[in-house]
Order: sequence, then structure tokens, then C-alpha cells
Amino acid sequence: MKTLLTNISQLLQAREPSVTLVKGKEMETLPLLNNAWILLNDTVIEDYGTMENLPQLEVNETIDCTGKTVLPTWCDSHTHLVYAGNREQEFVDRIKGKTYQEIAASGGGILNSAKKLQITSEDSLYIQAAKRLEEVMQMGTGAIEIKSGYGLTTEAEIKMLRVARKLGKEYDVAVKTSFLGAHAVPQEFKNNKEGYVELICTEMLPKIVSEKLADYIDVFCEDGYFSVEDTRKILSEGKKYNLQGKIHVNQFNAIGGIAEGVKQEALSVDHLEVLQNKDIEALKGSNTMPVALPSCSYFLSIPYTPGRQIIDAGLPLALATDYNPGSTPSGNMNFVVATACIKMKLTPEEAINAATINGAYAMGLSETHGSITKGKSASLIVTKEIPSYGFIPYAFGSDLIDMVFVNGKRRK
Repeated sequence: MKTLLTNISQLLQAREPSVTLVKGKEMETLPLLNNAWILLNDTVIEDYGTMENLPQLEVNETIDCTGKTVLPTWCDSHTHLVYAGNREQEFVDRIKGKTYQEIAASGGGILNSAKKLQITSEDSLYIQAAKRLEEVMQMGTGAIEIKSGYGLTTEAEIKMLRVARKLGKEYDVAVKTSFLGAHAVPQEFKNNKEGYVELICTEMLPKIVSEKLADYIDVFCEDGYFSVEDTRKILSEGKKYNLQGKIHVNQFNAIGGIAEGVKQEALSVDHLEVLQNKDIEALKGSNTMPVALPSCSYFLSIPYTPGRQIIDAGLPLALATDYNPGSTPSGNMNFVVATACIKMKLTPEEAINAATINGAYAMGLSETHGSITKGKSASLIVTKEIPSYGFIPYAFGSDLIDMVFVNGKRRK
């Protein structure tokens, strides 16, 4: 089926396939065509251009986009979308003055979610996660990474990743999965973290790989969770199975995890709310993507990733939601883009680049997502009538999306 969108006020992020990410000053530029058209052929973008050069085309449907902006769907490279239940009581506890770390120390946080997930059936877990996935697709997400990490047993981690894989098969959205067994130390290993790391490396990892359930391997490198040495061991073990690393790092403390991530050739280092100059230097010249999670900072009232500093240092930056029950119970990438502009001082161009082309890079989807490019996935956001793309982060509380196409199929 061929669908033609015409009279597009602004067609954003039209790029050549050779561009896989943008960094530093490149992030200031958001290529666009005014008064444009785009042709979707089943699941891919076939062609695009300006209205003055629109050829005669045989199509099944023509959609008039007068006054509307079209851009690639959001690429959310960091979520924990598969989880059981919620943690609204902890939300109330934080309002009353408890910190994230205090809640975790008393058996809440990740361990709380793990307890719930372990007793939830795979079918129930899938139903809950599917509902969340459908919601984020409605909000413009066309590619998503889903991490495990709320299982903390071999059986439960596998259950999470099976659900994530099933979502990728049942829905048109592109789904990447990450094995995050090293998300927290379970209660039964409270005084034997080394034993749990060993379990991850010798039992969990081989079984997950044998079922082809993970695209990446991840670690929460942070005081009270997993050390730099633990991170090195787990990522090195993942490499033996051809799983590239990712790291949750520098959320509360800078302990050297970013340099280790670069050394381990991690695809991304995520969070970065606490950043030192040596971390910036470690990232320079690497192929590792820094990823900021501004809605996590908003929800926890912790510092925002210094995105301005990262970009001004000549580095790339991606944006993601961190959708999870404890620190970011939202998968709204529109809010993430707006918050990056409002609180991190990114320009609209930088924020949109970070949430599309750089987000695609951060989950290994540069060849298929993140830009308006011939042959890439026909995954598009069509806004309502707006004055310009700067209105997207400006009107942060409004639903500005008119239509969403995910892999050629209209979702909204």
C-alpha cells in the first residue's frame, strides 16, 4: 500500500543514510524541507521532496498535511517497560521526605518491583506491558529498548525478556532488549554480592543467550549496587557471547564507570546526572553514546544531566524516558524533549536530534530508524497544525500529535 502525505509545512530530519549520529555543533542543525511531500510504500519511506517537484504518483491514499509538521518517530533507547504493578506508595514516601536511596535500603525500590514480578505470570506481565507499549506508540515512539532487571532470578529475568521479545513480534514498533540482571543485589545475596555476580555470569547469561533473548547487556554501576570491577567482569562476560555493553552510570555518584564503559566499547552510557570533566574526556573520541533521562530527574528531583556541557564539548547526546515504576512512570518522549529544552537548555533542534537520530544510534537502529531517509522505516509523527517545530517543546503540556505511523501502519 502506498500512502502520500502532501503539503507538509515542515518535513524534519531529512538526511542521507550515511549520517548515523550527530554531535557537538552538528546537533544545532535540523535539516528540513518546507512545503513538502513524503511517500510511504508499505513499511518503508520510498521518496520525499518539495511540493513544487511532486511527480505524478499512483497511490492508495493521499493525506493533506497543510500546516502540519512531519518528523521521524521518537527512538526511546532506555526503558524498563516490562514490570509488574506499580510503586505509587514510594512516590508518596518521597513527597514526605524519604530519598530514593533510603527507600531502596528499606526493601523498596528495585527489590520491591522484583518481588512483584517474580510472582506475576508471564501472560499477566505481557498484558500489562502491551498496554504501556500501545500508549507510548500513540505518543509517537516508533523504536524502543526494553531492559530486564526486575527479575533478579534466572527464571524471572528470562520471563521479562521473553515478554519483551514477544512485544517485538506482536507489534510493529522496533524493539531491542537488554539483559540487566545487574540492576540490584537481591535480598538472598545481600551479604554475597560476588555470588550474585557469579550467578549472572555463569547461569543467567548462558541461558538468556541460548534463547536469543537479549541484544545487549547492561549494569547499574553505582555505589551500593555494582562497582566498576563488577561492571568490568559482567560486560567482559557479555562480550564472550557477542553482547555489546550498556551502563546505568553516574546517576548519584561518579565512580569511574564512564571510563570503564568506553574501555568496554559500550554502545551507550545512560543517566549521567553527576558528571566530572574526566568523564567528558573519557567519552571524547569514543563510539559510546551519552544518554540523558530528564524525566527521571524531574520525578526524583535530582540534578539534570548537564547536556549543554556534553554537547559543547563536541560530544553527541541522546534522550530517552527511563520508563519504569520507581523513578519514571512515564514513556512520554514529547515530555522528555520539552524537559531537555526547559531544564537542560538544549535547543529544539538539539533535543529533536537527540530523541531521533541519536536515540536510534543508542540502540543499534541507525540503518532503519531516526531520520527521514529513503529505505528507512515508514515511522512518522504528523503533528496537528503548529506554527513551527519549536512549538513542540514550547507547548509541553499539549497533545500536538495528529497521526502516528509505525512501520507504515497508522496507530493514531
